[in-house]
Amino acid sequence: MDSIQTQFVDWCKEQQIELSDRQLHQFEIYYKELVEWNEKMNLTGITEREQVYVKHFYDSLSVSFVTSMTEKQSIADIGSGAGFPSIPLKIAFPHLKVTIVDSLNKRIQFLTHLSNRLELENVSCIHGRAEDIARNELHRDRYDLVTARAVARLAVLNEFCLPFCKVNGLFVAMKGSELKDELKEAEYSLKQLKGRHIHTHRFELPDGEGSVRHLVMIQKQAATPAKYPRKAGTPLKAPLV
Repeated sequence: MDSIQTQFVDWCKEQQIELSDRQLHQFEIYYKELVEWNEKMNLTGITEREQVYVKHFYDSLSVSFVTSMTEKQSIADIGSGAGFPSIPLKIAFPHLKVTIVDSLNKRIQFLTHLSNRLELENVSCIHGRAEDIARNELHRDRYDLVTARAVARLAVLNEFCLPFCKVNGLFVAMKGSELKDELKEAEYSLKQLKGRHIHTHRFELPDGEGSVRHLVMIQKQAATPAKYPRKAGTPLKAPLV
């Protein structure tokens, strides 16, 4: 274990996450695969090893700071990109059943390859638009936890993500800077999609740069109304505001 991994393990311990040697090995394979595939396709702008551990791996695990992962069985990660936050969460909490939805097939190919390399079980990578997949009864109103990391503004994300969430389930939107205006703008979409904003958790990454993150916690209060989500592309073009 080198200094970067030691630091990562210490940060995780502070958040009551204990990582085994196997899990650490999985994170290291993840890093290497990410950098290798990034040369062929655009997965991330962050490739420096220490930065990946902080700004991708640790940041992804922050979802577990605000909700008990041991009580969650199923997670849907919408617009996952290079697998954040769902793959780091799956490594740290192997019992999770993970469904990843992404509209770019190349990314799905990477995530399928990655899941095999990491020997992860119960990870399903689906190529498609969130609005289409959420209309499939296998995925609609089904998941304990739904996540999205910096995909779109909250008013749009609510329509992408809440339909996947089961009643009383949790949607965690992972955001960067201040989002007071975004939360205000999202009030109407929350009402329409039966979501309730319960808390926003603010924290700083231990990167020495004071990078601020916000985790917006939204509880699903009732089943998704039949008219949502609207046709693919509509939420982005005409957000519920």
